[in-house]
Amino acid sequence: MTQTPAKPSIDVRTVPPRERHPRIFGMLETLPAGSSMLITSDHDPRPLHYKLETTFPGEFGWDYLEEGPAVWRVEIARLENGSGCECCCDSDH
Repeated sequence: MTQTPAKPSIDVRTVPPRERHPRIFGMLETLPAGSSMLITSDHDPRPLHYKLETTFPGEFGWDYLEEGPAVWRVEIARLENGSGCECCCDSDH
């Protein structure tokens, strides 16, 4: 029986606030299409959701797994049919 690897996850409650978004976006950049990661926070990560949608429109799905008040958990999935890169490099990053 083959074990499925655990989803990448980050608990941002232990990360200094100014480092949170850069770390999360760093993890998202390496996330293969069709896979997902988990985020745990002490507040609603709505600003992250907005930034994700405006920076990578149509590339990621967002699903609240737990909605406070003390703990918020979100699963972010890289969609298989995402729109791809919108810059001029013709890359799929």
